[in-house]
Amino acid sequence: MRRQTLAGLEAAFKSREARLAALGRDQRAVEALLAELRDAIADIPKRLDDDRPFPSRRGQLPLPVDGGRVLERFGAALPGGLQSDGVRFAVARRTPVRAVAPGRVAYADWLKGYGLLLILDHGDGWMSLYAHNDRLSRGVGDWVGQGDTLARAGDSGGASQTALYFELRRNGQPVDPRGWWR
Repeated sequence: MRRQTLAGLEAAFKSREARLAALGRDQRAVEALLAELRDAIADIPKRLDDDRPFPSRRGQLPLPVDGGRVLERFGAALPGGLQSDGVRFAVARRTPVRAVAPGRVAYADWLKGYGLLLILDHGDGWMSLYAHNDRLSRGVGDWVGQGDTLARAGDSGGASQTALYFELRRNGQPVDPRGWWR
């Protein structure tokens, strides 16, 4: 009887030890997650200069480049029966490409057909795309304000001439930007 009681106590002790070890692992995992969240939250600017929702900016967006001549409008016919999902502006090489609204860089890299591409996430499913750049000035995760320089215009990705290709998208669908400009 004494042996059975002792064996039962040892099993309970080992079971309790295992539970405590598991709880310790869980606690460390939660602490690591909280540290990651603190780091992510610390990255958000304390005060965004202009945190209005993107749709309220309709008719108020600046052009992404100064002095650009429109080469191709939204919906223009493209080779192969396709239509343009954006606007292409002819500009001099290395013309500053600027953010049309505040946001966070979601993509900044080479993409076939677009060359050096930067995509800004403006929240609530709104994004702006800036393609065919010569050089990118921002990286993924960077917060930018309206008018901040994102890149320098170029002819990367097979563009036939130096230009900026710009798209506005809502939930992944192209939006005609004409009604959005100042």
